[in-house]
Parts: sequence; C-alpha cells; structure tokens
Amino acid sequence: PFDATLLGVNILDILFALGVIVAGAPVFVKGIRALLHAHSFTIDLLMAVAAFGAISIGATGEAITVILLFMLGEALEAYSAERARDSLRSLLALQPQEATVLRAHLRDHGDSHTHDHHNHQDHDHGSCSEHAHGDHEHEPHDHAVVLPIEQVNVADRVLVRPGQRIPVDGDIISGISSINQAPVTGESVPVTKTVGDEVMAGTVNGEAALEIKVTRPASDGTIARIARLVEQAQSQRSPAERFIDRFARWYTPAVVVLALGVAIIPVVFFGQPFLTVEGATPGWLYRALTLLIIACPCALVISIPVTVVSGLTRLAHLGVLVKGGAQLDRLADVKTIAFDKTGTLTYGAPRVAEIRSAACDHETGRENECASCDDLVKLAAAVERHSEHPLATAILDEARERLPGIHIQPAQNVTAVPGRGVHGTLTSGEIISVGNAAMFESQDVDWQQVKEEALASQANDNTIMFIAKDNRVIGYVGVQDQVRDATAHALQELDNMSPRIQKVMLTGDTEQSALRVANETAGIDAVKAGLLPDQKLTAIEGLKGAEGAVAMVGDGINDAPSLASSDIGIAMGGGGTAQAIETADVVLMQVNLSHVPLALRIAKKSRAIVKQNIILSLGLKLAFLGLAIPGLSTLWMAVVADVGATLIVTLNGMRLLRES
Repeated sequence: PFDATLLGVNILDILFALGVIVAGAPVFVKGIRALLHAHSFTIDLLMAVAAFGAISIGATGEAITVILLFMLGEALEAYSAERARDSLRSLLALQPQEATVLRAHLRDHGDSHTHDHHNHQDHDHGSCSEHAHGDHEHEPHDHAVVLPIEQVNVADRVLVRPGQRIPVDGDIISGISSINQAPVTGESVPVTKTVGDEVMAGTVNGEAALEIKVTRPASDGTIARIARLVEQAQSQRSPAERFIDRFARWYTPAVVVLALGVAIIPVVFFGQPFLTVEGATPGWLYRALTLLIIACPCALVISIPVTVVSGLTRLAHLGVLVKGGAQLDRLADVKTIAFDKTGTLTYGAPRVAEIRSAACDHETGRENECASCDDLVKLAAAVERHSEHPLATAILDEARERLPGIHIQPAQNVTAVPGRGVHGTLTSGEIISVGNAAMFESQDVDWQQVKEEALASQANDNTIMFIAKDNRVIGYVGVQDQVRDATAHALQELDNMSPRIQKVMLTGDTEQSALRVANETAGIDAVKAGLLPDQKLTAIEGLKGAEGAVAMVGDGINDAPSLASSDIGIAMGGGGTAQAIETADVVLMQVNLSHVPLALRIAKKSRAIVKQNIILSLGLKLAFLGLAIPGLSTLWMAVVADVGATLIVTLNGMRLLRES
C-alpha cells in the first residue's frame, strides 16, 4: 500500500497543520494582539489555544475542523451585521441621487425659432413651463437642469415627474398628485397633496407632475435624518448588551483557568493520563481543549446585538425611529402612557363637525346628505375663499370634501369684522355673512330659529359660525378639533396588551374639551386638563411612582420638557415640532398612534427573543460541558455545537426583521 508519510510523519497531518496555520492566521493574530495590547483573553485566543493544542497531540483533523467551523461562525456574525447595514443602505437608496432643478433665464425673441424649438422639446419631457409671448424683447423661461442632490439649494424649484421619487424635502408650489409615503412613513394608502403641502424625500409621486420648492438641503432631509438616527441607534448598546460585554471580559479568562485545572489537577493529584492513550478514553489535555471550545461565548455574545439591531431596523422600516438599544429595552417596560391631546390624540386643527341649515329636515350632523346643507357650506366657502384663518380653512376643506369637482365662485367686496366674522357679496348681489354670535347680536337680523340649536351644539365643545343671507341667519356650522381616525384603535390595542397599559391624557386645553375627547375615544383612564408645561412635567414625575416605565407621547414645543422627563419620550414626527423630535427617544414618522402599540409589541418581542437566545446559548454550553469532562464529546462536536448555537440565535434574532 501507498506510504503517505514524510520523515515518519503522516502527510495528511502535515497538510491539516498547514491548513490550520493558513486559515487560522487572522484569528491567531487577533487573539495574540488582544492579549499583548489589551491584556485580555478573547474568543480568538481561545480558538488559537484549542487549535494548536489539538495539533500538539496529533489531532490535526480536528484542529482544522475547529478553525473552519469557527470561521463559519464568524461569517454568520458578519452576515447578521451586514443585514443591518443593508437595511440602512436600503433607507439611503430611497433618495434619488439627482434632481431636476428649474432655473429661470430670459428668452430673446430675436432668436425665437431656436428657442421655440428648444421649448417644444422641453415641454414634451415635462421639464420646462410654457409662457405666452409678450410684447417685451425678453421674457422669463424655465430651463431644466439635472443636478446631483448635493448641489440643490434651499429655495430651488425642483420638477418631479409622475412615477418618480421625490429627491428632496420641500413644499408643493404647483400641481396636485397622490404621494406614496409608504417607503418613509409606512402608510399603505397614497396621500393626495396639493399646493402648500409638504412632501418628503424618498416618497413616490403619483399621477401628475409637481413643482416643489426646496425647504431643506439633502444632507438634512428626511432620509438623511432617518439614516443618522438609525446609525446612532445601532451604535448605542442596550443594558443587556453592556452586561454581556462585561460578563465576557470575566468569563473568558475564567474559562482558561478552568481548562488549565481540568488538564492539570486529574493528572497531578489522581494520576490520570495527560495525553490520549490508544484504545482508552481521551486524555485530560484533550478534554481541556474540548472544554475551551465548548465554553467559547460566540453565540452568547452575538445573541443580543443581532436581536436589538433587527428590532431597531424593522421599526425604522415601519416608520418608527427608536434612537438606541437602551431606548428599545425601556419600551418593553412601559406600563403607563401619558398623551398630549391637541395634535396627538386629535388632528390639532379645527374641522367641521356639524352642519345645520334652517331648511334641513334631517338630524343635525355633517354626515347626512342634504341639499340645503350643501348650499349652506357653498355660501360660507364663497366668502371664506381667500381667508387663511383656521376656521375658514375648516369650511373650505369641508366644501372640497362635500362638493367634489364643483367650482365655488368667490364672493366680492369681502370685508372682515375683527373678532367677529366676514361679509361678502355674491355675483347675484346677495350679501353673505359668516361669523360668531356677537356679530349678529349687534345687528337687526332674524336668527332665533337656529340660535337655540346652536347653543346646544356649543355645549358639545363646538365652535359655532352662523351663516346669514341678506340679514337672515339660514344656518350654522359647528367646528372642533376632532379625534384622529387611528386614536380609538390605538388605545384599544394598548388595552389588549398584557399587562394592560394605563393611559392618561395631559392637556393645556379646557376640561370640557378634554372630557369630550376622552369620551369619544373611550380608552383614556384619567384626564388632567388646563396644564401649563411645568404642570405637565410635575404630572409626569407623579406618574413615575407607579410600577413600570412611563412614556409620554406629544408633538409640540410645550411637550418637550415632559418628553425629556419621561422614561421614554415618543414624538409625533410627521407633524411635530423640531424640539419635540430632538428631545424624544422614539419618533413616529407617520402621524399614526397605532404605531405606539406596534413599537411596544416589537420591543417586548425583542426582549423575549434576547432571553430565548441567552437560555439557548447557555443551555447548549452546559449540556456539552457535562459531556466534555467525562470525555464523551470530541473537539469537532464541540465546535459544531458552538456554531450551531450561533446559527440558531442569529436566525432567531433576525425573525424581528419580518415582524409587523
């Protein structure tokens, strides 16, 4: 038979030993460098000792298996980290790298043929706006220039064609289109945006071209800020991660001491074999090397970061930005949530809640179809057409919703009566007045028919605006800050959690308004109204005495102190102030309170998976440790167990990437 030996040494053993040195060189260098420079025993050093120890006793096949399987475990850890980086890169990829900027220049009529041809081409591509020729020698003309987003400045005008991603944050100055905000906020339904509305970088334009005025540079836009927050969150370690780091610093040297004890004590004190005797159980050196590998804390060290990063990344993709692992961990402890009212539980702007025409036979309310109520809204909108007052905006919004596609001719000679209302004249010559009760009490008008009903409506927290035609009040509109559509559902989800979440409303508004909102949502456990910012802060401090962590949800400048004082501050980022967003630990990119229970649910799931991973890691270690000391496990079995545990905790932690 073929003699595979060289100078009495098996060639296969030589090849395995060379393989260990070549493949394991990076591992060995890292371990020795950590020992020399940081004076610490690392996982790499454990693997180096185990591999060279195996070679020294002739177990070269097992030595190469140790190194290869350990490197497989390292690759799994790198894969999990790469998945997190991929998630961050996918956020950054939402923002286009170029923008079509509209620049104005003068067009010379003397070269009209050339410029008209140029204009025709641009018009076909939607990049230039057509202007009628005037009598001047030069006239302004928009010229489209494609620029890197880094060169787009604040106040530049950007053209976004149908189907394109919006490259920068800005306000619409021309056009109306539906915007798909799902990539940034998680909203499943496109939102219609028109002139004056804000749009975010990374969202997708729908069916019509838009002209946008840039409000933030790309470096400070929505996508850039999200990416910075995610990077910051991933760099901040949770309490469990910090504990595992401290534990590993003591655990690894302790394992080395234990392995030395296993190798020496049975040999010195009990006369046991140091090396493996053929046909007998493994020697105590072999068992000590096996113990070193079994005790390697790879799975334990990776079990928490992969879970925390997966949870943070998943929440970011759903439109919830948690600013770090510590904040994610605290979310799991929340037992009480304090809500601001205006702009958080409610829309924060007046909306029409009730319409009543004197000629209406239906029950009072805006939901009923009624031609006379439609006419009432149309008349009020004609007078309020050019007003920017919040109550006027509420009427105009109601008119657009109630009378879609109908053009309302604005009234003429509109005159405002400060603190009371407005008058205007229709093209038919009728005088329309819209105002509060004080406006009509001082005039000789017939309004007794609707006054009593209006006063009853006012008792329901409605602000009343009467509408009169030619000195006769023909109806009224009740306006109030209404509860958000998602509020009741979100509060119900919090009620369904185990343990149930206590919910408190803290507001500076009147008690009547606060109780009305609490009754409509049917989910608030306690109401504290009429609070100044410092009183809100005191209320938060009082809630902290209860069991568990206290969260505060708010959107305004006046909420910033309470957000900072609470155990976990949650800001309504979609419509909140910069101060609230900067102060908060969690930012809801979509103005949707349903994301509060979503964040709590994923935080609790993250903590549960962390516990599962720690139990799995330590359980497998203890099981194989029980096999190693009696000599029932081998080096390669120990490494397979270690790599298997690493694979299990990695995949278990990454389950959060699919959580919804």
